[in-house]
Amino acid sequence: MIERHVTFNVIPGKEKDFETVFKEEYSVAMSRQPGFVSVILLKEHEKEAIYQMVIRFQSFETAAAWRDSVEHKGLSPKIKTLYSESNVQVYEVIAQKKAS
Repeated sequence: MIERHVTFNVIPGKEKDFETVFKEEYSVAMSRQPGFVSVILLKEHEKEAIYQMVIRFQSFETAAAWRDSVEHKGLSPKIKTLYSESNVQVYEVIAQKKAS
């Protein structure tokens, strides 16, 4: 499994628009992709315009298929109008423990 952490510097005043696009469009389209595991949107506590999207896919290949999909390419320009900068880190999930 792989996990992508994407940090966004959202344009001040566009935070609610960013959250709405994520909730109503971006996460919905992503969740329909083969290999999708989960996605979470986090907002930094002390810096209101800093968000992190934590995305999990079953493999590097299924994550790449999402980025190459028609849905992602269609939503990408829309979400890009809401942030000034983004940074991506990709991890391989080695171990995980969930609450029982």
